[in-house]
Amino acid sequence: MADINRTTNNMALPSDISSEIIQKTQEESAVMRLSRKVELPGRGLTIPVITGDPTAEWVAETGVKPVSNGTPGTKLMQAFKIAVIETFSKEFTRDADALYEAMVQRLPGALALTFDKTIIGATSAPSQTNFDTLAGCTQVSIANANNGTYLGLVTADSNIAQAGGLMNGVAMGAQGRSLLLSAVDTTGRPIFMPSANDGIVGRVLGSDVYFNRGLYVAGTSPAANIVGIAGDWSKAIFGTVAGVEISFTDTASLTVGSGESASTINLWQQNMVAVRAEIEVGFRADTACFNLLKDA
Repeated sequence: MADINRTTNNMALPSDISSEIIQKTQEESAVMRLSRKVELPGRGLTIPVITGDPTAEWVAETGVKPVSNGTPGTKLMQAFKIAVIETFSKEFTRDADALYEAMVQRLPGALALTFDKTIIGATSAPSQTNFDTLAGCTQVSIANANNGTYLGLVTADSNIAQAGGLMNGVAMGAQGRSLLLSAVDTTGRPIFMPSANDGIVGRVLGSDVYFNRGLYVAGTSPAANIVGIAGDWSKAIFGTVAGVEISFTDTASLTVGSGESASTINLWQQNMVAVRAEIEVGFRADTACFNLLKDA
């Protein structure tokens, strides 16, 4: 591990540590776990897409073969930055291993939470162009009444198929997990069997299920809450610019909050160290192949 001290500034983590943080971020993000990953240059990446397929026809033995072309297109994936600053006491930083462990445990969760919240629409997207979210997708109810959880997921599967996709994954918040666990058949038996090890429902309708508490959008009463996303995740791509930038300082003054409630932390005066983490990430998807799942 590289020597990290209080005078180190604008430092890029060693590749093995940076890779571990990126990996843990991906593991904690339900959207990242289900989507395809690409390497994203800082200048952006042009992704080829097909918006229409050629059509084949039956022909007679000497008949003229039909000519039919697919419809190619492109999407630009652009990198946008997610950042967070954490503060630690100087006493805590005496042990470099302790600081490293804290970073590994805290930062991936914060980055993953913001990313997933953005994709489902709980947090505003960084841009209206070159970055997709699934906030405007078709909504399907998976409320428990009248076997609605199962039937709602079947409806989502049908919608996705009609859009040219094949449902292969579900990303859910904790509230969606509760709906799955409480869904029962007419005899009172669970429809979706949880794992004996951790009590989590790992698959529904043959699709993998991943959870992140950021995948929840509270409805405006009496509107339903959004509790998850079902879709064809082969049609969703995310990319990160290589490396996680970590900066340290013990001399800056930090502004916490905004407006009248804002306060200032003087790191030098209060014997504290600030750690800033940043990651650049992009997301593109064929949004027609996804459905939002709601609880009413």
